[in-house]
Amino acid sequence: MKPLNYGFARERGVALQTGDAPAFLLREDFDPLALLEARRAAGAALEMRTLDARAFDRALSEIYAFDGLAHSMSDTAEDAAGESLSDIINEIPKTADLLDSASDAPIIRLINGLIAEAVRSGASDVHVEPFEDRVSVRLRVDGVLREMVSLSGRLAPPLTSRIKVMARLDIAEKRVPQDGRLTLTLAGKGVDVRVSTLPSRYGERVVLRLLDKDSARFTLDQLGMSPAQLADFQTVLAQPNGVVLVTGPTGAGKTTTLYAGLNLLNDQTRNILTVEDPVEYAVEGVGQTQVNTKVGMTFAAGLRAILRQDPDVVMVGEIRDVETAEIAVQASLTGHLVLSTVHTNSAAAAVTRLRDMGVESYLLATTIKAVVAQRLVRRLCPSCKEAYEPDAGERRMMELGEGERAIIYRPKGCDACGGSGFSGRRGVYELLVVDDAIASMIHEDARENEIARHAFKTRHTLWRSGVELAKAGETSLAEVMRVCREDGERDGGV
Repeated sequence: MKPLNYGFARERGVALQTGDAPAFLLREDFDPLALLEARRAAGAALEMRTLDARAFDRALSEIYAFDGLAHSMSDTAEDAAGESLSDIINEIPKTADLLDSASDAPIIRLINGLIAEAVRSGASDVHVEPFEDRVSVRLRVDGVLREMVSLSGRLAPPLTSRIKVMARLDIAEKRVPQDGRLTLTLAGKGVDVRVSTLPSRYGERVVLRLLDKDSARFTLDQLGMSPAQLADFQTVLAQPNGVVLVTGPTGAGKTTTLYAGLNLLNDQTRNILTVEDPVEYAVEGVGQTQVNTKVGMTFAAGLRAILRQDPDVVMVGEIRDVETAEIAVQASLTGHLVLSTVHTNSAAAAVTRLRDMGVESYLLATTIKAVVAQRLVRRLCPSCKEAYEPDAGERRMMELGEGERAIIYRPKGCDACGGSGFSGRRGVYELLVVDDAIASMIHEDARENEIARHAFKTRHTLWRSGVELAKAGETSLAEVMRVCREDGERDGGV
């Protein structure tokens, strides 16, 4: 027994609940003729339950998240992988009600076409943004947003409702933000999508984050650290206890770096536990716990609980408050290696951030072993990058000596890179390793710039790491300026 067509059920107020207790679900204003049709389709007389509009919409979400929609999603996603998005858009009926039984499929195909195009483009996010008379769909490719298509405003409600059903969200609730996730198959490959909705003036904005499962299998040598940085970081991770922090803005690849570190440590001889918000990737051999603030499962509560699970290595998704910070510090003092992230602009700023939260300086000096700050820069397209000699201003930024020649590259644009001049991204890093001198400085409440000045006497800052990539032809100096400008100004380009 299969569920009725989604559009038919939503429009007519009649749904067929399958499973162990099959029944007809009737909205208060259901169409009696539709009930007759539903009985014919079911081929049996079933119990009838009348629901108010809100309860009925919630029931639709439950039914179609797993049954009819799940099957259609995997089938149509496979089709969408080889289909042109423009063809899908052109086939959408211009005037018909998109939720009736005859035109339900185009919306499914449209969503799959959008996701398929996003995957083909290597996008990390899809933004669906309703305005007064149109719906803008933008992709974030290599960290930069660009509009993929502008659709008719009439598509906003069915598009949003369909995505919410797929992600098992409450389609009747449009006043508050919601979060969910969905999985579909595209060209034989599973795609995990995290869904976030946000009420706005002209409807609900939807952001789909495409999760690359391969990121969970990254190794440290694939991240793009320099040989010296990689050797230092591996040495830090080999220590039995302490706190190792990764800092940077949202979308800088901090989680990928943490997972790469866990993959190095995950040799089946250690008990590795994490508390994350959300758990983005499943890692074989690692115990992963999801934060759920609605039931009191915060980072602090989760961290406190997993410390009773005899862990060797603990990963905390983010240190957001003093309680989590203090528990992490205490965990390191009791013999655990703790990995976590903090939102700061530089490695040295992480120390002052924790100090400002309320953690005592003497505890930070004892427990922090290293801080990694990172950004992602776009790689130049190898097919069209253009070589040139830097001008006087660029030479100053690169600290080139008098008479020292250098060739750097800039983007040009070709068919291979879609005219952008860039293809893919790679990490830029600075690594602050806490030695005895820095530990003393932290203990004595030294200022951030004083710590940085000592830490990067012999190691590269973010800015210097970016300049080295520009010299190597992997990215442009303008891209390094865009991503690392604050750090270049702070350190005077060193």
